[in-house]
Amino acid sequence: MSARAPRLTRALVLETPVTAPDGAGGFATTWQALGTLWAEIRAGSGRERLATLGPMGEVRLRITLRAAPQGVGQRPRPDQRLREGARIFRILAVAEADAQGRYLICTAIEEAPA
Repeated sequence: MSARAPRLTRALVLETPVTAPDGAGGFATTWQALGTLWAEIRAGSGRERLATLGPMGEVRLRITLRAAPQGVGQRPRPDQRLREGARIFRILAVAEADAQGRYLICTAIEEAPA
């Protein structure tokens, strides 16, 4: 019996950090879009934690998308993020989802003020 194929119905923009001097001796990070990936998002566990500006809600997610070979710009990495409108998903890890290498699973966190 085979597992069902993921339903890739959500358009997420893959973004990578770009660091540049801020003119005051430090650096500023901006985000550059690399392209749109179609995905399925499944919620996992959530928790509340204390952040710099107060309590933050944190939800761990499983984001499934089509696989891309290692080293290709469309393959997500843990230093990148996925965006859906105003929602931002910070990528923690990327792994093969199936033995055939058709899909990837991104473990990600969405942070939102509590």
